[in-house]
Amino acid sequence: MTVEIPERDGDGYLTDMNQWTPEIARAMAAADDFELTDERWEHIEKAREYYEAHAVVPPIRKFSKYIGADKKAMFELWLTGPMKPITKYGGLPKPTGCV
Repeated sequence: MTVEIPERDGDGYLTDMNQWTPEIARAMAAADDFELTDERWEHIEKAREYYEAHAVVPPIRKFSKYIGADKKAMFELWLTGPMKPITKYGGLPKPTGCV
């Protein structure tokens, strides 16, 4: 079964975050040729949990403390600034400020 990916903006974020599902997240990552490992998926779930509780995407410093992870290790895991792919595949708003 093929999952249809809803409309995304120029940066790959869903234009309507209410359309997010785990299946859509995996389809987006596959379309981007990006692997969502178990550890990456855990970060996405924690970011969604944080967003549900606080209605804001946290900066990386605050998020790494929230999940008890080493910030440097997160950069190595995500191969870039972690909050951008975490929020993109998590169906969350684009991060602002120091991410």
